Amino acid sequence: MTTALSTATINTVEAVYTLVFALLGVAVGSFLNVCIDRLPRGRSILNPPSQCESCHHRLAVADLIPLFSYLSLQGHCRYCQAVIPGRIFWVELATGVIFAFLYQCYGLTSELGLLAFYASLFILIFVVDWEQELILNKVVYPSMVAALLIAAFQPQPWLGDWPFSGAANAALGGGIGLVLFLLLVVISRGGMGWGDVKLAALIGLAAGYPLVLVALLIGAILGGVVGVILLATKKRRPGEAIPYGPFLSLAAMVTLLWGSDILNWYKGLL
Repeated sequence: MTTALSTATINTVEAVYTLVFALLGVAVGSFLNVCIDRLPRGRSILNPPSQCESCHHRLAVADLIPLFSYLSLQGHCRYCQAVIPGRIFWVELATGVIFAFLYQCYGLTSELGLLAFYASLFILIFVVDWEQELILNKVVYPSMVAALLIAAFQPQPWLGDWPFSGAANAALGGGIGLVLFLLLVVISRGGMGWGDVKLAALIGLAAGYPLVLVALLIGAILGGVVGVILLATKKRRPGEAIPYGPFLSLAAMVTLLWGSDILNWYKGLL
């Protein structure tokens, strides 16, 4: 009986913590939406206060409750009935689900904090590049510094038992990502953007060596598959640019979560 009660208590606590992290993720997703809306336009993320992009009416607290405001307003501005982009809802929802998933996988650990940070960062880069075809220096450069500092004080846990970690490993990973994509820019003669080069370097700093190679390979596979699908469904015309940043961002998160397992699986095939 005591064991059953203990198990029930543990399950309840786990459910509460999962809910807390889901709500935290939703709140972070709401902030990411502000960044997605404002940073590409060179606007402050702090001022002015949130307002409708169509009628510029300042939004009330009831208009700013993540997820619920969008649903209750049925995707329209309360004041002018302009359509609110569906991305607002989906970014909040996705970030909440990811934070809850990360808590379930890693519990209250430093790895949870690291992965939550990188998940938020790569969601921001993913959406901005998908919508605007921009990889912002004001996001990438500070993130590079942060990734290097993180590696210096918290060796990358996703490297598993790899003997070489820390800031030197991060710098090596960043250098590999930078050089490989510089070569791609030269070979493609403009087919690859400079923003992708900086993003590849950032991913290398975050993932380290050898996982940077896993991330870039996954990004190439994802980009190729989606590109073929878009061409086959005539959503893109031959020669029309497809933003590559979203695929690199998704590949980076897959690598941080499962890169070591993927690498070990590949070694087992050799």
